Amino acid sequence: MPRFAPSPSLPLRLARACAPLAMLACALTGAAHAQPAGADYPTKPVRMVVAFTAGGTTDILARSVAQSLAQRFKQSFVVDNRPGAGGNIGTEAVVRSPADGYTLLVDSVGPISINQTLYKKLNYDPLTDLVPVVQIADVPNVLVVHPSLPARSFEEFIAYAKANPGKLNYSSTGVGTSSQLSSFMLTQRVGTEATHIPYKGADALNDLLSGRVQFMFATIPSVIAHIKAGKLRALAVSSAHRSKSLPDVPTVAEKGFPGFEAGSWFGVFAPKGTPRAVIDKLNQAVNEALPSLQAQMVREGADPVGGSPEQFGQFTRKEYTKWKVVVHDSGASID
Repeated sequence: MPRFAPSPSLPLRLARACAPLAMLACALTGAAHAQPAGADYPTKPVRMVVAFTAGGTTDILARSVAQSLAQRFKQSFVVDNRPGAGGNIGTEAVVRSPADGYTLLVDSVGPISINQTLYKKLNYDPLTDLVPVVQIADVPNVLVVHPSLPARSFEEFIAYAKANPGKLNYSSTGVGTSSQLSSFMLTQRVGTEATHIPYKGADALNDLLSGRVQFMFATIPSVIAHIKAGKLRALAVSSAHRSKSLPDVPTVAEKGFPGFEAGSWFGVFAPKGTPRAVIDKLNQAVNEALPSLQAQMVREGADPVGGSPEQFGQFTRKEYTKWKVVVHDSGASID
């Protein structure tokens, strides 16, 4: 007589039949609640490190962007000034920070594209240890002279400099800064000489205003008030195109030196490894904020830029290649 296994009870049969459905329901419920990395960013205050002192161009732009981001995300974006060593101290602090999107860097051309060549010892590589988020603004350098100099135009300045080699002094905000390298590039292209006098920060401008030095390449935000007040005379800007802030001032390139481009620029970076979703969220937010900040930026001497992280990354690498040659040619070096 054949033997049959006892039939499972009705509750057990129902449980077995429903198990796949229960698993599917759990999966669907989990998927509904799951969020991509960075979707809820930011959930706490964000620190925006500025590698320079308060009141400078980098700081001014950082605070404008921080305010816009705070309004958009309903979360605090706190500017933290960490100056020193030409921007290296603040930059390295961000490189060593957690890559979670809660420590960002607002930096400029010097620490990102110049210092790697200028400094003999740099404990990080800004091109690989940081992730570009978005370029905030382009800030051309402007060639300004003291009113006592008998040159009312760029052409007259060049003629005077060539007729008086070695007699002119120019100030800069430090060895290897775009301020110094812009002047070096110009004297090199002109075929004349001038004496470089490096300063720390605002002292470079103070001595130009007093007439102790005759000329300087300075960022437009730092001198635009003095230009409008007649305390300094603007002769040319170092960008490829005229600045929206000083539309009547010609470029060096259009005055007979094609290809001359030696301005400053500013942007947001994050530590390497920061989630791409966070990078994209910040990039979109800054790009959407720039139109409302344009009038303010132009008034202060900056031209808003924006764009994708990839565009900013390509730009910083191109800038590194350009400035590497200039730094080597100038002989500038810092131990």
